Amino acid sequence: MTDQQLFGQTMLDEAVRALRADLLAPGGPRISTMRNYRFAILPYKPSEEFKLRRHMRRLTDELKGAGWGVLAISLQKLLVDRIRASGDAGVQALITREKRLFFGDSVKGSEPSPERALEHVREKIAPLIEGPDGIAADVVRLITDFIKSHPDRADQTLVLIGRSGALYPFFRSSALLKHIDGKTQNIPVVLLYPGERRDTTALSFMGELPADRDYRPRIYP
Repeated sequence: MTDQQLFGQTMLDEAVRALRADLLAPGGPRISTMRNYRFAILPYKPSEEFKLRRHMRRLTDELKGAGWGVLAISLQKLLVDRIRASGDAGVQALITREKRLFFGDSVKGSEPSPERALEHVREKIAPLIEGPDGIAADVVRLITDFIKSHPDRADQTLVLIGRSGALYPFFRSSALLKHIDGKTQNIPVVLLYPGERRDTTALSFMGELPADRDYRPRIYP
């Protein structure tokens, strides 16, 4: 194991420990310094996806054992559901066109172009998921329904938003947080963020996109 790998694992462990301590703090969760803005981000290396999931399973089990309600939202599932809702014919057409662009078409004499294939998929998928009526609306709906089933427990309810890597490169998580802000009834919401922390407030989604500083939540650890 390299020093870099050891450091990465230690940082993830530290972030989860800090999050747990703040959630279970005397007097209620304190994952944010702003009283009416209970959002936080837990970044982790994309290569540590499975380790992150193990951490979250243990934390969820511990919180539920203490009487908490925990809602885990998979952005991957929401993305797939949105694509499927466009209809089988639309999905098949998207796949066929993407393959033709990626591998090229010898009949039409077009060269393989993975870049054009990705851009085609991006153009078709982005309108399905962007904006306040996109995936953000699905997240708000799930949170609202969950809160209704756990009334009067704002200090013992947690929402974990995960599998956000599925949105790369179609949608930025900073946009998601912006669109759900003010619509979560002030319960704690933690975004599990695959990427890199470049400085105090800057995050690079998947470690590939330019660092984004458009974040208000606390970033752990």
